[in-house]
Amino acid sequence: MADQLPNVIAQFQNADGENTGPPLSLPADVTPGQLTLLINQLLESGEDPHPYSFYVQDAEIVHNLQHDVIQATQRSTEETFVIVYQPQAVFRVRPVTRCTSSMAGHTEAVLQVSFSPDGSSLASASGDTTVRIWDLNTETPRFTCNGHTNWVLTIAWSPDGKLLASGGMDNVVRLWDPQTGKPLGGPLKGHAKWITALAWEPFHLNPKCTRFASSSKDGTVRVWDAVHRRVTFTISQHTAAVTCIRWGGDGLLYTASQDKTIKVWDTQQGKLVKTLVGHAHWVNTLALSTDYVLRTGPFDHTGRPFDNLEEAQQAALKRYQDARGKHGERLVSGSDDFTMYLWEPLKAKKPLARLTGHQKLVNQVQFSPDGRWIASAGFDNAVKLWDGLTGKFIASLRGHVSAVYQVCWSSDSRMLISSSKDSTCKIWDPRTHKLKMDLPGHADEVFTVDWSPMGDRVASGGKDRVLKVWRH
Repeated sequence: MADQLPNVIAQFQNADGENTGPPLSLPADVTPGQLTLLINQLLESGEDPHPYSFYVQDAEIVHNLQHDVIQATQRSTEETFVIVYQPQAVFRVRPVTRCTSSMAGHTEAVLQVSFSPDGSSLASASGDTTVRIWDLNTETPRFTCNGHTNWVLTIAWSPDGKLLASGGMDNVVRLWDPQTGKPLGGPLKGHAKWITALAWEPFHLNPKCTRFASSSKDGTVRVWDAVHRRVTFTISQHTAAVTCIRWGGDGLLYTASQDKTIKVWDTQQGKLVKTLVGHAHWVNTLALSTDYVLRTGPFDHTGRPFDNLEEAQQAALKRYQDARGKHGERLVSGSDDFTMYLWEPLKAKKPLARLTGHQKLVNQVQFSPDGRWIASAGFDNAVKLWDGLTGKFIASLRGHVSAVYQVCWSSDSRMLISSSKDSTCKIWDPRTHKLKMDLPGHADEVFTVDWSPMGDRVASGGKDRVLKVWRH
């Protein structure tokens, strides 16, 4: 007869470090399923139990406490185990497994693909000077938006999904009506060099979605009024090209530049709030811990309609506050100096952590929708995972044989997709750090990938001029 496993004393804590309930005596072979039942009872979740994941220090309980913590970390069963529980998304996204359509039409490389905030439309930007809008029900082209005279480098949907902005190497920004594919007025001129990034004001701050910002290689950022089609103010304190912008949920604008700095701006007058310094080379990419809810605004996986703007704004505000949590909005930056920095820009100028491990430049960073993880794509063929609260390194996801261009999370934070120069996309499981699905099919480098906010499909595009849609 096998030895009876001892009981251990465990104390549940939430992510903010507050105790939940009294210390309990639990069998050492307690499973995540049993812990979920227990915590739902302690939290009095009622009829509708909520899914949770459980951690002791950094070890996740996947099988049971004995296997994942006591044996793995050689801890004594005499001490008290602090079990931290994290809520998980109630809905589950299924991994995409096959390509349902290869949509041809672009005559040059596809440089960016982007789903609308409610996931009903897909737009793509290309080196052939066009923006295309695709019908996702039939997976066929819907509109070709002509107007740019050079490569279209970047596109951004307004948070209500009613406008699409595009910027290109012709130094202008254009606005399109996604319902008709027609341009809204002429080009928005003012930048002296090409447009590098676009960002709209979040829905909960401006439910009419009338303001957006554009950044350019000329070192300036312009904030535009989309209705009156004019610049409300220009920011020109960077001394080199601005590479990336983010419009935060607290009303601040974050800009990253090749002058090695990140600047934080007030969006009412365009005043400089603070400069974040630390990188030793160009800053390529920024991500906010609230990016997912800022992108989707009031739209969630239930797809419920709203009677009026006010109701939608309240829904968007609630989603933002939930995502922001007690820790506030966090920012992560990635650079040509092979490092990343994690910041709490509202609280301090000093970074929370310096994230090192990439052997070549960091091309893109992204927070998971729940803010728990950060994924980074590097030119060293690796995707790396980090803790979204502390910046601690978690794992390298290896499988690509060439530079990784982009990463994108599924809306339930349970999966991650990466696109690479090696012509493949790959889906990873961040909890096991294993490859879940290999998605070959592109004939050349895959520059861009986006996971629909509703989780039902993935779009990818690249040098082979084809847009692929992947589904379960």
